[in-house]
Amino acid sequence: MMKYTNLPNTDMNVSKICLGTMTFGEQNTENEAHQQLDYALDQGVNFIDTAEMYAVPGRAETQGKTERFIGSWLKKTHKRTEVIVATKITGPSANMGYIRPNLGFSKEAIHDAIGKSLQRLQTDYIDLYQLHWPERNTNFFGKRGYRHFEEEQWKDNFFEVISTLDALVKEGKIRHYGLSNETPWGVMRHLEESGNNNLTRAKTLQNPYSLLNRTYEVGLAEISMRENIGLLAYSPMAFGILSGKYLHEQKPKNARLTLFPQMSRYLNEQVNFAVTQYAALAKKHGISLAQLALAFVNQQSFVTSNIIGATTLAQLKENIDSIHLQLSDELLKEIDLIHERQPNPAP
Repeated sequence: MMKYTNLPNTDMNVSKICLGTMTFGEQNTENEAHQQLDYALDQGVNFIDTAEMYAVPGRAETQGKTERFIGSWLKKTHKRTEVIVATKITGPSANMGYIRPNLGFSKEAIHDAIGKSLQRLQTDYIDLYQLHWPERNTNFFGKRGYRHFEEEQWKDNFFEVISTLDALVKEGKIRHYGLSNETPWGVMRHLEESGNNNLTRAKTLQNPYSLLNRTYEVGLAEISMRENIGLLAYSPMAFGILSGKYLHEQKPKNARLTLFPQMSRYLNEQVNFAVTQYAALAKKHGISLAQLALAFVNQQSFVTSNIIGATTLAQLKENIDSIHLQLSDELLKEIDLIHERQPNPAP
């Protein structure tokens, strides 16, 4: 059976497995997207994550397709009340002006973005509305270290952003808001502004977390536990690297990193070393590498939901089935030994 957790500080229960959808509109057709949504719902998955910029990789020709495919499924099935829908507003970007001319989190931008997302999703409310990445210069999307820019143009606008989101909650267009690709400083500033001004509070944080990237444990995991803000773990399979299909320089046909080699964050010698070790460990314990990787994320106490994605129903089945696997303390210790030898090879 599927497992469920409470979306922090809400009355909503979400499946521990969340269906990530960024392949819809690029690697998956509308019909395939609907098949995935049907199958996931049948397996007890009630949580769907998307973004206005999807499909991935982002480009003008596919932007918004993912939300549209989800919207056509919601219209066809009449199951809006059975699912929790999360989407994201795009942060500042020099290369994504095709999404909107006003990228970022100004009041005008947020109202523009949410209106378009609601239209594509064919719904009148979004359960969880997330800020896809910060407006300020900081370390995310593969950057480990923080570099401060004295000439930075960004001005502190946490209050204005949260006030806009608070008004949307009161208006009924969104139920809750969350963060994504945020740092400990950014998360605490959001919580501080909300608390000091009696505004709606960030409920979740969508950041990368996997066997190959455990940087969340350094500072953010404690914030999750002490401040009750749940991690929505993305890239738990590290772009499919943790299936083992790219080992020994293999390039599987139609696989994401074969089709889009520019998405190279997880392609290096350190990753190859770690994946080889984890693959041997999975084989020793008689499970697949994919299920080892996903079960590890599922079991973390600070994880509210694990965002899995797939391009085939067979992959989707294996990924969802990871919820039934409980890793032993012995196996977790063996994972930590590998982690100590090669910690966080792919930020």
